[in-house]
Amino acid sequence: MLNKKAGNGKRIFLRLFQYILKFWYLALIALLFSLLSNYLALLGPRYLGNAIDAISSPKGVQMDIVFTNFIYMLICYSISAVVSYLLTVIMVQLSQKITYLMRKQLFENLTVLPVSYFDTHPTGDIISRISYDIDTVNATLSTDLVQVLGSLYTVIGSLYFMFIISKPLILVFAITVPISILFTKLKAKKIQPLFRKRSRKLGEMNGYAEEMLSGTKTIGAYDRSVIMTQRFDEKNKEAVDAYYDADYYGAIIGPSVNFINNLSISLVMIFGGILYLFSQNGTVLAGSLWFITLGGVTQFVMYSRKFAGPINEFANIISEFQSAFTAAERIFRIIDEKPEPADKQNAIAVTNATGDVKIEHVNFGYVPGKTILHDLNLHAKPGQTVAIVGPTGAGKTTIINLLMRFYDVNAGKIFLDTTEIEDITRDSLRGAYTMVLQDTWLFYGTIFENITYGREDATMEEVVQAAKAAKIHSFIERLPDGYQTILSDDGVNISKGQKQLITIARAMLPRSPMLILDEATSNVDSRTEIRIQEAMSALMQNRTCFVIAHRLSTILNADTILVIKDGNVIEQGNHTELLKQNGFYASLYNAQFS
Repeated sequence: MLNKKAGNGKRIFLRLFQYILKFWYLALIALLFSLLSNYLALLGPRYLGNAIDAISSPKGVQMDIVFTNFIYMLICYSISAVVSYLLTVIMVQLSQKITYLMRKQLFENLTVLPVSYFDTHPTGDIISRISYDIDTVNATLSTDLVQVLGSLYTVIGSLYFMFIISKPLILVFAITVPISILFTKLKAKKIQPLFRKRSRKLGEMNGYAEEMLSGTKTIGAYDRSVIMTQRFDEKNKEAVDAYYDADYYGAIIGPSVNFINNLSISLVMIFGGILYLFSQNGTVLAGSLWFITLGGVTQFVMYSRKFAGPINEFANIISEFQSAFTAAERIFRIIDEKPEPADKQNAIAVTNATGDVKIEHVNFGYVPGKTILHDLNLHAKPGQTVAIVGPTGAGKTTIINLLMRFYDVNAGKIFLDTTEIEDITRDSLRGAYTMVLQDTWLFYGTIFENITYGREDATMEEVVQAAKAAKIHSFIERLPDGYQTILSDDGVNISKGQKQLITIARAMLPRSPMLILDEATSNVDSRTEIRIQEAMSALMQNRTCFVIAHRLSTILNADTILVIKDGNVIEQGNHTELLKQNGFYASLYNAQFS
């Protein structure tokens, strides 16, 4: 494999070329079509030059030769146009297959990345890579790559024909072409960082926009729309300025190289005209290296334009290539991002866990040198309910992250049924848990599909039973399409409390032995909360439950309550025992119910 630390244009190009090789049959057809199209286009000037020589011949105008060469030229250009069209169709298909594969790999890798990656990367920037950056690469592969393929052959073919026609006139390009190449290379190095900045600023703007759109109600409630708009304007201006700088300095290359190439064609016409005059007046004899006919001059000028044209095109699209390489670099960074560490070679899959969970002397911190949990110990026996309470930032959710191995402990051990969880496959470990989070998540689809998300083989009877237990069945039945009602994006067409009830119904379906509730009843009223607690108490039997709660009324019957403060367990016991201690828990309880 290539070194995947993107940044080097050559490595990125070779990496993209590997994608082309995956569809080598389309690439081969495109290459053959490109060679055929450009070969036929290169024959045109030959026939035109022959026709001109037949017109200006000392023997008089030879119309049969003129007409024959004209027909040949017309046929060549017509077939070349048809083949060019077919080439474009092939390249579009090739680019679509490549971008589909690239986007598929990108998204698949996102699904196996550790939670820590999403904790440190804005969602909008990730979306920008999936959409904008992929589309940028697609545009280059489908259009610009066609030009490069054809241009390479045209340059070589034109050079060959010019060499046959007049070797002295080629010396003009021996001076101008190196100047063009050197100028383009120097400018390309300078503008590549500008395109990196452009993509980065666009990602930042998308990230900010995604954040603001998800919080429009809060923005409106605090009347902060003007401030948010001003901040977006700043992000937008930074993105626009980055776009301008990249496009401005990228656009300089094309006209500059075009000027150099036009200068070379002008010199060809001048020196070619002088050689033709010398050939006509006898100064240069026929067969001499310097001899040239009027048709030869015409051919050479046309081939010189074909020779210079691709160089102009490449100079004009160099900025697009730089943009595509920068976009590809950002894509490859996610594709090459390391997934969660692989399970141990001898890791076992848990199939019939009893729910016996032990936490022994665990220390953990998200950032090296900053410990959040200190010497945490806990034993949750099968079927017990463990509640975790404490102030915000105490480390309650961190415990859940460790139980499900979203993060691994820095020190200490966690056991499930006497087996250390690092010796258990992640999929089976997480499958042993069912989660209901404070932040509800519903996807576009029917209510039935949303409830069966964690268990797709569930029957309608089981779904109805779960919905009844979650106190949401009667609401669903009142909807026009019942359980087949389509929920819009994230369930915005129902209330927040109803969304929470659906996620609770979803959690009731899986037969997992352990349940995690993270403020699962925070979005329902107190009356509904009591009813849900009654229903869930029956359904939670024989399950080990971990409950994170701020509303202490939801955990009064917990077997063990863990009181966390500043990453330390300061109190532990059931509700009655903790009240008798008259400590931190008692103060929290009294503050809520005084």
